[in-house]
Amino acid sequence: MSWIAEGSVTHNLLEREFVLQVDGHNVPGVYWSPADGADRLVLLGHGGTANKKADYIASVAKLLAREGIASVAIDGPGHGDRVAPWKPVPGKFEEMWHAGGGTQTVLSDWRATLDFCEAEFGARPAGWWGLSMGTMMGLPVTASDDRIKVALLGLMGTWGPNQEDLQSLAPQVQVPLRFLVQWDDEVVPRDKCLALFDLLGSQRKTMHVNPGLHSAVPMFEIRASVEYLSNHLK
Repeated sequence: MSWIAEGSVTHNLLEREFVLQVDGHNVPGVYWSPADGADRLVLLGHGGTANKKADYIASVAKLLAREGIASVAIDGPGHGDRVAPWKPVPGKFEEMWHAGGGTQTVLSDWRATLDFCEAEFGARPAGWWGLSMGTMMGLPVTASDDRIKVALLGLMGTWGPNQEDLQSLAPQVQVPLRFLVQWDDEVVPRDKCLALFDLLGSQRKTMHVNPGLHSAVPMFEIRASVEYLSNHLK
């Protein structure tokens, strides 16, 4: 487990990459923090065919840093720097997910990532932010790791390559959570999203619905989700 480089600071945001060894495979990651440090942490899960440094993930990291919150992202199963050379293949998402180890790999890799961050910076209140495949990863992590105190999930349903895991683990999610749905989602059927929300066990859950396609989540909703996490990470 090691940092790749010293990192760089831009506009008071520190960005530093690392790589972990977990169960015999490399887990590439990136850590963002306000330059003067942070006493809270959010785990960022990217979407399918994206990677840990996708533009919208980096944007959320910047918004979190303005709230004084650090964040960390890793490449999901079959994605990013886990695959050389990395090239998204349309229609191959399920194959990529399973080839990369699926839900069990997600659980072990994110547990190791949070362990690494705590070893480096100490234990801090932690939350999850992830949409689409970010929920395919984040729901199992949130259900299984009691260090996660709040979650932003969405753009996912009882659907996809780990739908059985999502359905079985959803009732175990008990933390406050916000769930985003795109009403005209062309990727994940709307009724599947509503079904997954219904299965989530938390008594403090809210659904935010907006018109538009899968990737058209309004920026105001992204900003509000960061504020939501900040308000619950105390």
